[in-house]
Amino acid sequence: MKIIAPLTTKKQGQIINKVNMEGIKPPYILMGNHNSYYDLMVLERAILPNRCNYVVAIDGFIKREWLLRSIGGICKRKFTNDVNLLRHIKTVLKNGDIMVIYPEARYSLCGTKAIIPESNAALAKMFKVPLVTLTTHGDHIVEPFYNPKRRKIKGLEATLKCIATKEEVEKLSVKELDVRLQEALEYDDYKWLRESGILLKDKNRAKGLHKVLYQCPHCLTEYEMSSDGIQLKCNHCGKTYEMDEHGVLHALEGETEFPYVPDWYEWERNNVKKEVLENRYHFECPVRVDALPNAKGYIDLGMGKLVHDMNGFKLTGRYKDEDYEVILLAKDHYSVHIEYEYLGKFGDCVDLNTLNDTFYVYPKCEKFSVTKMSLACEELYKYLNNKI
Repeated sequence: MKIIAPLTTKKQGQIINKVNMEGIKPPYILMGNHNSYYDLMVLERAILPNRCNYVVAIDGFIKREWLLRSIGGICKRKFTNDVNLLRHIKTVLKNGDIMVIYPEARYSLCGTKAIIPESNAALAKMFKVPLVTLTTHGDHIVEPFYNPKRRKIKGLEATLKCIATKEEVEKLSVKELDVRLQEALEYDDYKWLRESGILLKDKNRAKGLHKVLYQCPHCLTEYEMSSDGIQLKCNHCGKTYEMDEHGVLHALEGETEFPYVPDWYEWERNNVKKEVLENRYHFECPVRVDALPNAKGYIDLGMGKLVHDMNGFKLTGRYKDEDYEVILLAKDHYSVHIEYEYLGKFGDCVDLNTLNDTFYVYPKCEKFSVTKMSLACEELYKYLNNKI
């Protein structure tokens, strides 16, 4: 990757700015935002000629565990508290290398920062090494999570910044380090597109957007949105929006309630939050289930049942004549990972992680949104932990 990364990113016209990096050498912890695989290319070029190790989700290791480990990948299941990771981090830093962590633990759904828990700042405090961030701008626009076909855009930007030296890490509190981390990793790719002057000319720039924007702001109907080409449409009331080359939405008739994708997304979040506060959030559906106990491959567990309510996730099923049950309590899980059209096989899914297994859960009801489940998971956590 160290050979490919400079060539690929320079071809893309990638701009990398370095701030407060003079005199900063490994070992240190580097945390970055995450929008696509291309982020890794940017990172490798930014840290040249130094070595690094990455935290990688287990599905990245399938059928190629030897390769991922050989280039420094450290396997972890998303949104789990794995104490073994601390041992790996200690080894990487002791070796004098860079420990790379993507604290959002997911690709951004709408080009803005996902939740970053304070525990990430505590890592730097624990190991007493500099804390560096790499914030990319435009990667979501080039390769959005809802339609990952790469678009031809040049002039993407990134900033490699030391937000706390070794001495500052030792002196500052975890809270103070967290404030710096949250500020450094703040981004809005749709705002960046509007301000950059770069045009998004892709003829399918709105395709897949209904996966994120699942609720119509005009008639308030859920799960009736569709998208194709440059248009986003509510199939219930017929209201249609077009995305222009600046990434801005325009209603073909009447008011444009939300010209900007992140604003629409946050409106949906507030609607889910209201359901949570009124103690009425509930989702229940038959599901197809695949398990991933190790990197050898998926195991088909057949059909099961998923309930997501005020208590959290509860997955039940039967495999090889034995009943199983997976429970993820809402108060213990600040977020959950979702996929759109995962692997192009069974549709959208939510993956539920324990320390020993990952369950890819595909709802088989007529109307649903894994985006709403993700939002609900976050709002339930905040509600049950008195954060809202």
